[in-house]
Amino acid sequence: MADRILALIPARGGSKGIPGKNIMNIAGKPLIAYSILHAQQSQRINRVIVSTDDEKIAAVAREWGAEVPFMRPAEYAQDLSPDIDVFRHTLEWLKEHEDYVPDVMVQLRPPGPVRRVELIDAAIDKLLAHPEADALRTVTLAIQTPYKMWFFTDDGHMTPVARLDGVPDSQSLPRQQLPPVYWQNGYVDVIRPRAVLEKNSMWGDCVIPFIVDDPLLEIDYPENIPAVEEALQRLQDGLTLHSDTPSDRHPV
Repeated sequence: MADRILALIPARGGSKGIPGKNIMNIAGKPLIAYSILHAQQSQRINRVIVSTDDEKIAAVAREWGAEVPFMRPAEYAQDLSPDIDVFRHTLEWLKEHEDYVPDVMVQLRPPGPVRRVELIDAAIDKLLAHPEADALRTVTLAIQTPYKMWFFTDDGHMTPVARLDGVPDSQSLPRQQLPPVYWQNGYVDVIRPRAVLEKNSMWGDCVIPFIVDDPLLEIDYPENIPAVEEALQRLQDGLTLHSDTPSDRHPV
């Protein structure tokens, strides 16, 4: 039997930075439509669900071909609601009402519409090839290293955010001698339900990386829109997002 691969697109209605952001027109389409289309164009994903608390978002999502089998409860759609509440609610609802349990869930966040579908599929394939892993997260090499970052203490002093074992003054090492550090970028997350339901986690006990070199472009504020629209046009025209690199970049 083919793997049950569920794309879950979380889209609450209470955006503060840009009211109504998830359904605003971006380069000719509602913002949420891009994530829905990515899931539909995937060769691996075979079900697409939008989790929302907003009837307008639900209507637009259905228009573009996504399922909205339930409305998200308000307590899971607050400013500080964690992803795991959305995923647990979805899994429990689908099990109770449809006896449906996906093998893998793929999170596609609407604010980041600049994605390549082949990278989504490659990320899914990588997790499926590692049955020991609970999740996969896309990452990018961090520009700043935490080994040169500090916390302020209550007494007005500072303490390092990270230390190297056996190196008492690692904050003073040249950057080139410090371990590379990666930032989770939210391009796509791939998760096994056991991480959420059994381990109460969005990555479980074992998470594997998927390095994405494409620039991360998200819409959090109105000033982000021109760069996102330009990048979407470049993808539509078959151009790379990196003007100085070849278009056949491959992830690790």
